Amino acid sequence: MTDPKIAFLASSTKQAIAAKKALEKLYDSINIENADIVIVLGGDGMMLDALRSHIDKPVKVFGMNRGTIGFLMNEFSKENLIERINSATLVTLHPLRMKVEKSDGSIEEAIAINEVSLIRQTSQTAKIKITIDDTIRMKELLCDGILVSTPAGSTAYNLSAHGPIVPLGAGILAMTPISAFRPRRWRGALLEHNATIKIEALEIRKRPVSASADSTEVRDIKSVIITEDRNIKLNILYDPDHNLDERVLKEQFSP
Repeated sequence: MTDPKIAFLASSTKQAIAAKKALEKLYDSINIENADIVIVLGGDGMMLDALRSHIDKPVKVFGMNRGTIGFLMNEFSKENLIERINSATLVTLHPLRMKVEKSDGSIEEAIAINEVSLIRQTSQTAKIKITIDDTIRMKELLCDGILVSTPAGSTAYNLSAHGPIVPLGAGILAMTPISAFRPRRWRGALLEHNATIKIEALEIRKRPVSASADSTEVRDIKSVIITEDRNIKLNILYDPDHNLDERVLKEQFSP
């Protein structure tokens, strides 16, 4: 088997930079533009940045945790890197596409690997309207915000907002309110992955709302349309005994 063409990419932390230097002494690497495999060193934020920057390239990403949480990462080790890559399990993710109409009528788009979230911009509670596949499902929701999460992102912000963890192959998106005030008991919904979701901000002069696709924020929005982009494939490699499916399952039984 021919060894893969690898490149190393590290976050700005001392720990990640030191790991990159150590690995470059042990393994041949090439320019990142010509690599088959990108070895990402850092935390989940670095992994998301790397996936986003290679969104139009047929590259596989193998992350090793040199950050804080590292849910999307493999464990760090300098040993047997090529063997780990060759035996790794491939997980293909499809991101969400966020299309925003701002209050001034302009349009902006962004990609979210974890979630699209809408958050109130001021002390005023957000008031929003939810439409799924051209059917109004909620005429008025008063809340701090709302998010739509991919399965991969369901253990991140979504889980912190008391949303459900979604297995990777379930074909489902999680819609979760953030501090819902009315209806107070609404806890969100599970939606088919191919649903077209429209969320409108009501009374936007009094209750301004921002929308974020992961870390890309758009302020003063009027409405957001969220769809899964099946044309984009994000390819991530995981050690067989520590793959993402297993981590998502374990998270559901964590105390």
